[in-house]
Amino acid sequence: MSDLALRPHHIGARVKRVEDPRLLSGQGAFAADRGVPGALQMVLRRSEHAHATIVAIDTAVAASLPGVVAVYTAADLEGLVAPLRATSRMRNYHATELFPLARGKVRFVGEPVVAIVADNRDIAEDAAELVEITYAPLPALGDPDAAAHDDAPLLHDEAGTNVLLQREFARGDAGAEIAGAAVRVAGRFRFRRKAPAAIEPRAAVAEYDRGRRTLTLTATTQVPGIVRDALADLLDMPGHSVRVVAADVGGGFGGKASLYGEDILVALIARRLGRAVRWSATRMEDLATTTHGFDEIVEAELALDRDGRIVALAAEATGDVGAYSIYPWTCALEPVQVASFLPGPYRVAAYRGRTRAVATNKTPLGPYRGVGRPIAAFVMERLVDMAARRMGLDPVELRRRNLVRDNEFPYRVASGLVWDRSAFIETLDRACAAIDYDALRAEQSEARAAGRLYGIGVASYAELTGIGSRISAAPGMPINTGTETATVRLDSTGAVTAAFGVSAHGQGLETTLAQVVADALGAHLADIRILQGDSAVVAHGTGSYASRSAVLAGGAAIAAARLLKEKIIRAASHLFEAAGEDIEAADGRVFVRGTDRTMSFRDLAKAVYSEMGRLPPDAREEMEATQVYDPVFGTASSATHIAAVEIDAETGKVTILRYVVAEDCGRLINPMIVEGQVHGGVAQGIGAALSEEIVYDAAGQLLSASFLDYALPRAADLPFIATRHVESAAPGTLGGFRGMGEGGTIGAPAAIANALADALAPLGGEVSELPMTPERLWRLVGTRTERGLRRRYPLGGRQSTRAK
Repeated sequence: MSDLALRPHHIGARVKRVEDPRLLSGQGAFAADRGVPGALQMVLRRSEHAHATIVAIDTAVAASLPGVVAVYTAADLEGLVAPLRATSRMRNYHATELFPLARGKVRFVGEPVVAIVADNRDIAEDAAELVEITYAPLPALGDPDAAAHDDAPLLHDEAGTNVLLQREFARGDAGAEIAGAAVRVAGRFRFRRKAPAAIEPRAAVAEYDRGRRTLTLTATTQVPGIVRDALADLLDMPGHSVRVVAADVGGGFGGKASLYGEDILVALIARRLGRAVRWSATRMEDLATTTHGFDEIVEAELALDRDGRIVALAAEATGDVGAYSIYPWTCALEPVQVASFLPGPYRVAAYRGRTRAVATNKTPLGPYRGVGRPIAAFVMERLVDMAARRMGLDPVELRRRNLVRDNEFPYRVASGLVWDRSAFIETLDRACAAIDYDALRAEQSEARAAGRLYGIGVASYAELTGIGSRISAAPGMPINTGTETATVRLDSTGAVTAAFGVSAHGQGLETTLAQVVADALGAHLADIRILQGDSAVVAHGTGSYASRSAVLAGGAAIAAARLLKEKIIRAASHLFEAAGEDIEAADGRVFVRGTDRTMSFRDLAKAVYSEMGRLPPDAREEMEATQVYDPVFGTASSATHIAAVEIDAETGKVTILRYVVAEDCGRLINPMIVEGQVHGGVAQGIGAALSEEIVYDAAGQLLSASFLDYALPRAADLPFIATRHVESAAPGTLGGFRGMGEGGTIGAPAAIANALADALAPLGGEVSELPMTPERLWRLVGTRTERGLRRRYPLGGRQSTRAK
């Protein structure tokens, strides 16, 4: 066999996704589709109040409706299940108790209060309307600044405050450096609340086998391992008796990465009744109750010297974290990451970043694609552009002067994070080349001369991906999120099965992990089956979140496959009567180098498992290997986004004319899947920048609970996205992989915001809030235009000029 056969050839190839045939033909196995004969339907009566004491609940009429099997309130669950508490080792953090059903009072519109279980959904919904709940309304807190006051009504009396977390990052004397700086720019920035809006709403089906005393929960979750461990504790069951399956999941984006009360309820009720219980959210329920993302206010100031070098950065961040500290990530997840990632990929000598998490009467805040980093990038990139305009420098030039350079890695960020190595400068240069930056600026000049509001926005960012055991995925969280397990097995037919603790929800993990295993083992790609999304397939796993799957599962796959390959070669050395160092494996065959002696994995497996006498007894070993991989610190990923936009002054509508992403996610496993992830992330980032916003009124009522009011970007709103890959070495990870699933959502809002500000620059406009909806832009353009005309025509000449 030629030496070409020895070279890895699946990693880096544009392999078509193996998941797609079943998904595109309607054969996917989604939670709500699971057919269980005799399954009962659970429907929830939810709170209509943002903040109120529960005075009384009368379920008698509902329970008497034919077809209703059971009705539960918090009182009925007393002693059956313990409350959840998202614990953390952080100082100045207050955990909140999470009950499956509201106990004593409600804290946000949509909080579950009563669970109705019936023969079908129609009966359960009818019964839910018959439940009588008496409330005593309490003041609703919607403004996090007001909620943080000492005299504000408390959401959680046991906390003694609505400020559930406070933390500070500091290096150097930022105050002194800012005071003495030659150039200072500052602003108050607001990134509004966003919904995950996955194509598949949350759902769960619980099945309890009374004979075997086992519970199986099929759910739309990103974290089956975390859910399994929590249910085993809450229900006091051994872990081997609880199985959580997330077979096919229609998008997650962080919203399905937490444990919800509905998951606990169906599991608890199924065990209590001895019957399967199912629940699925309506779209309105999903928008109202799945954890939201972002919702941060940041006051920040950036200081530079006369040469445009950053000398200091200071920021005060307030996160509106909603009604509860979510499990397991805690309410610290978003606010702390805003402050810790704010310095970004830049050299910042002095930094002071303070952050706080404030409880309000809104849906709890949870992880959303990017987690804190979209806000951090938005604020920092706006400040960099503001400084460039103040100094009369091109924004690209100012970035070049301040980005961490290759000879400075590993670089410790002012907040304490460490960038191991990434192509900060190269991604900027590649993006500029791809969009022909100088020509684009010339095109902008012509457009402005014609009176058009044409802007160009640049955004560079860095993120920490594939986080290992030294850094928890959520600050201070005691759950191990820094390791991943892989078991790779060659069975008696020569087929390869690889099992992982990760859980796919659209990333194409069945394809990419098969590519990794194929090259590390020397197997044929078509012979490999990937098991994931099932808590039963490995001893410990958590799931997929925080851009970890390629790095951690890919590393574990390489380690386990290499160990199995050693076993295969040892067996082959006996069968070939050749030295192990002369044997290689590739494309599902083992062979002796320099000879025509070869054997398929199928034949080798038969010899090992089935054909007695082919191997001596002491050489017969199980063709299976399990390895746990820990990248310890993780690795940096980075990118630069450049956008060109035009604003219609009459309507506030934004047209994205050009969009380029140059990203460094290390060694590419499958460029086609990487590009799909980038495009999807950019689409969500554009939505966050221009249209998507969860809106509450002063009473805490949700005003954007349908897609009529919650404006997702449409295909026609999105530009062609040109992508350039920079495959810089990632020395700290096995395989050289970096995470990249969240990057598009991190860079896009900042790039769009800077492009909008650039378009508004002739009018003196600034962008300090996202999303910049057409209404906000129209008002901003109109206000600036009116001011300019009043200055130009102080005696009302505008009207007479129009008349002429």
